[in-house]
Amino acid sequence: MAIEFAGTTTVTTTAQDTFVYVAADDPLAQPLLTDLAAEYHSRYGSYFGESASTEISRYPVDAFAAPDGAFVVLVRDGIPIAGGAFKRFDERTAELKRIWTAATHRRQGLARLVVAELEAESARRGYDRVFLTTGPRQPEAKNLYLVTGYTPLFDTALTPDEVVIHAFAKSLDAQELDVAGITAAHYSAIRREHSDNPRFAALIPESD
Repeated sequence: MAIEFAGTTTVTTTAQDTFVYVAADDPLAQPLLTDLAAEYHSRYGSYFGESASTEISRYPVDAFAAPDGAFVVLVRDGIPIAGGAFKRFDERTAELKRIWTAATHRRQGLARLVVAELEAESARRGYDRVFLTTGPRQPEAKNLYLVTGYTPLFDTALTPDEVVIHAFAKSLDAQELDVAGITAAHYSAIRREHSDNPRFAALIPESD
């Protein structure tokens, strides 16, 4: 059962851990964003031709607000230990973003819990499929989505650096995915979002 208060919604998962829905600029979300920026920087540096902070601040706070989006933090003893978000990709599709687990709490299955919660909330908001992307230097993320039922929208026989942007999608209502349609929308979206970044544009296919 969800309990609403002071602009947040809490969903109790266990006696120890609680999901708290907050605004993307809430103080509870800050450790997630700070850690992600540091991790993106350590893994990618200038690989994408822009700073990690550019990616973290790419979307406005409202993109992750109801009714189209959400931002959730998993809290243990008052401390954020994992979290993630989604925003509207299209009228049927939620795009998962900002999936994070604190370095001190990894290898506990928390990322799976976060993804499952985001999928459930996406369905509650009326979406019937979810979409996400990860990068070539995040093999653990790729493995997470492969083992949790996501369909890769790329050739899995290619090397990570040949694929670059690893996109995945998953049906939330057991209906067959329109893989070609969502893949085309994916490439259109990243070209639009990175139109001012020649380095990024050079990394992705001209068409798919």
